[in-house]
Amino acid sequence: MTALRAEKLSRTFTSSAGEVHACVDIDVEVHPGELVVVRGASGAGKTTLLNLLGVLDRPTSGRVWIGDTEATALDEDALARLRRENLGFVFQSFGLIPVLSAAENVELPLRIEKTPAAERDERVAEALRLVGLADHAAQRPGELSGGQQQRVGIARAIVARPRVLIADEPTGQLDSRTAGTVMDLIGELVHTQGIAAVVSTHDPLLVQRADRVIELHDGRVTSDAAVSTAAGAETDAADALPPVAAQPEAAQPEADPDAPRTRAEARAQRDAH
Repeated sequence: MTALRAEKLSRTFTSSAGEVHACVDIDVEVHPGELVVVRGASGAGKTTLLNLLGVLDRPTSGRVWIGDTEATALDEDALARLRRENLGFVFQSFGLIPVLSAAENVELPLRIEKTPAAERDERVAEALRLVGLADHAAQRPGELSGGQQQRVGIARAIVARPRVLIADEPTGQLDSRTAGTVMDLIGELVHTQGIAAVVSTHDPLLVQRADRVIELHDGRVTSDAAVSTAAGAETDAADALPPVAAQPEAAQPEADPDAPRTRAEARAQRDAH
């Protein structure tokens, strides 16, 4: 079974200097439980490809399927519904709303879908537990470290139980140790929850956590292979490093001992005031 498939994807932009071929005749197939890393230099076409695979942008030519549905054949309303129900997105900038708690940020996709309140609470708690933030549900983004904020972003992406996870440079704002921890988390979620994931990165040390690596150069796929053969010496060198997940995140703020730890405690404090 294929979770995501693209056939002959091309995207051409027009600029003052002429046409820019950001993606050229790209074929991609991703299966449930598979973590695929897309890497290449800046300007190679990574973000454009992810936007096409996540149907955030329409190709100049080519087609995309999410499961058995040809996404590129849908109108805008049907496409928006397909994205909400089948796709989760993680961004480099975290994209959290500062005035909302971690739980409230994670809850947003379910509110849009008008999921009943009791089910929302249950699924938000489950998502935060899966990313290791069950005790930080009531904290706002400014009270969390960068790695914790990105974990909230991941929880928000998976709370609707998507078929496909699209992550564009999700570790770009993190130090190398925290970045490794976040990538380990994505890999664990992919393999345990059966999600198909496509993650872009320029960091060769993160490639070891992928099942497959797609190399891009000037908008074209130059390699598509399992990590054991695609990463080569880089992967061997990375394997010799200490386990990333065992390292603490950098610069984590101290938790306020009086801060609420759960949504129920937060509500109780608000009611008391």
